[in-house]
Amino acid sequence: MPELPEVEVTRLSFADRIAGARITGVRVGKPLRWSLGCGPQSLRGRVVLGVRRRGKYLLVDLDQGLLLWHLGMSGSLRFSDDRSPPQAHDHFDLDTSQGLLRLNDPRRFGAVVYASDEHSPEAVKLLGHLGVEPLNGDFGLDAFHAGLKKRKTAIKQVLLGGELVVGVGNIYASEALFLAGIRPTVRAERVSRPRAEKLRLAIIDVLARAVQKGGSTLRDFSSADGQQGYFQLEAHVYDRAGAPCRVCGTPIRRIQQGQRSTYFCPVCQKP
Repeated sequence: MPELPEVEVTRLSFADRIAGARITGVRVGKPLRWSLGCGPQSLRGRVVLGVRRRGKYLLVDLDQGLLLWHLGMSGSLRFSDDRSPPQAHDHFDLDTSQGLLRLNDPRRFGAVVYASDEHSPEAVKLLGHLGVEPLNGDFGLDAFHAGLKKRKTAIKQVLLGGELVVGVGNIYASEALFLAGIRPTVRAERVSRPRAEKLRLAIIDVLARAVQKGGSTLRDFSSADGQQGYFQLEAHVYDRAGAPCRVCGTPIRRIQQGQRSTYFCPVCQKP
């Protein structure tokens, strides 16, 4: 699944190029996770003002309303002058005066949803539960630690939930917990304030470095201009079960948490 760094890399790869474009046509293919919420042709003539990100959502601001895009489990975007006929998994096209923005999603868990503004019921339903953004300077220790103290579930599951801080998906939760020296099975309420600060800084560091590396390409992720990511090449624990820890040499372990694979070093990460 594309996580926050991949979504941010996608945004950066086309935001400047689509800004100021006028929508000339919309094509809706097979049904996605949620319906568009408006007639496709009602978007014709509207102007793209810019592209923002909230968690794993891309917000395409229009001169009237906005489009919320989610890439689901396997979705990707392309923005180019290529207007060749859509292929089997191309399910949404936003044609503009500056290029075609196309959503490809083999599993169709992604979506494009129109909202009149960020306070509309459609937008609040998707964005209203999201926690603080980790990379814009609003991710502070006090609220983070206070939120952890209220939760009895494993720390990794709390991070994946996105209610305290958004965008820390499976790959980056494992990596941040390693850097902070925290075992992923530790109950969140047991994380002390000093350890919470280490984790907060590790989350910021891991996500920022992942954006710089273009995200992680584990299967088929690439940005809207076709570039792959390389963060996975420097992962400390993720997808390295049995390999020696890069710090202490102990074999990395893999366990299941909530039907997701978790990787950790049993020596470097303390319970």
